[in-house]
Amino acid sequence: MTDEKQPVSRREFLGMGLRGAGVLVAGGALGVLAHAHATTVWQIDPEKCTQCAGLPEARCATACVKTPSAVKCVHAHAICGYCKLCTGFFLPQPNDLNTGAENQQCPTGAIKRTYIEDPYYEYVIDRNLCIGCAKCVKGCTDFGNGSLFLQIIHDRDHCTECNACAIAVACPAQAIVRVPGTAPYLIKTSFK
Repeated sequence: MTDEKQPVSRREFLGMGLRGAGVLVAGGALGVLAHAHATTVWQIDPEKCTQCAGLPEARCATACVKTPSAVKCVHAHAICGYCKLCTGFFLPQPNDLNTGAENQQCPTGAIKRTYIEDPYYEYVIDRNLCIGCAKCVKGCTDFGNGSLFLQIIHDRDHCTECNACAIAVACPAQAIVRVPGTAPYLIKTSFK
């Protein structure tokens, strides 16, 4: 036996190159799959959400690891009726049609009502005040056209992008789904 290294033949050289390329391709494919999963986020499907019907409180407000919840009410202005008597803003039987807290659905005053012209009003959600309780959404869905709905807000102040979303686990309607991170919001497009 000699300790001299034998020159690598052309066939062996090409074989090693093909094996190396195969390893790179396989690794790249696994990386793409891992990246694809990492670029999905949790979101509420507004067509499946029941605002925790029949339960004493909405799970979106209580199950989130964030306080207040990363779930906020959003408004599909394109399908809003701009009603004088908005059932998402007012209690079902308000004392009066004024903006007094005793007449509002929202316990934190997160919905701002602005007069446009008779009989139209605009309703805007203040995300900083919204706690995701879904009272306004339930009122709008039950008695209005359903233009108010819930969404998980994806920014540095809200959702922490948990791998196992606590709200998804607690959701009785299984309305929390994974969506592409490039399009993290689901837009409500249908009327009630």
